[in-house]
Amino acid sequence: MTTTTRSDGPDFASPSLPRHLIRGLIGFGSLIASLALVATTGPVSLLLLPVGVLALRGCPMCWTIGLMQTISRGRLQRSCEDGRCTLTVAEPAGAVHALRPDRKPAAGPAVPTPGTAEPALHGPG
Repeated sequence: MTTTTRSDGPDFASPSLPRHLIRGLIGFGSLIASLALVATTGPVSLLLLPVGVLALRGCPMCWTIGLMQTISRGRLQRSCEDGRCTLTVAEPAGAVHALRPDRKPAAGPAVPTPGTAEPALHGPG
């Protein structure tokens, strides 16, 4: 039996990468500004701290985890079969992989099998 599962842990991802980066700009900007402006505006600048924490959804590490989740969303897929789980790259939406009779598969560079000797392309020296 093969099942595809979604992580049951917290989800810090945003709907889009630009939206997540804007949240980071607001969050980190507010945190930095609140500390940098303490000398000139006094404790009033500390009112920017909650803005930064809310924009980052709790902490800078939560934002960073969310960035990784936003980037990988829809690209990675976890599949579990007989108690063994693997992480694979998901197929893009709308991808068609049918072989056309008029086209041959693309041939890439040959990769030697481990443990076999590959002939030298260039002589010694």
